[in-house]
Amino acid sequence: MPAAKNAMSPPEPSGGHARDLYDELTDDLLYDPAIGRATMMGYPCVRLAGRFVASYDDASGLVVKLPRDRVTELIECGTGDPFAPAGKVFREWASIPTPDRGLWTALLAEAVEFARKSLSQEQRRAGSS
Repeated sequence: MPAAKNAMSPPEPSGGHARDLYDELTDDLLYDPAIGRATMMGYPCVRLAGRFVASYDDASGLVVKLPRDRVTELIECGTGDPFAPAGKVFREWASIPTPDRGLWTALLAEAVEFARKSLSQEQRRAGSS
């Protein structure tokens, strides 16, 4: 019989430990052959055709690359924090410290779409040169 949980224990986030949730959700992105795993500043990340999409670190949680206005919106509403490794703010990156399956899934989808649009714009510019 399992031991009863301490009534004072905080509830587990949906999907369990934050890193496990990150791994699970990013595994779901790998159906697309353009998306793969890599590292960014020593942290695990996913990229789409070489473009950064998202990363994870224990201090920041999920870190996603999104348009600047979306990052500002996430920070202003209290959902996200600025991503500022070594004190330098990355304006197109937001850290989402609270593990939340629904939120993280939606933000990963937004980040993939942002990377696709960015790649598409770059390809159009290269084609018109």
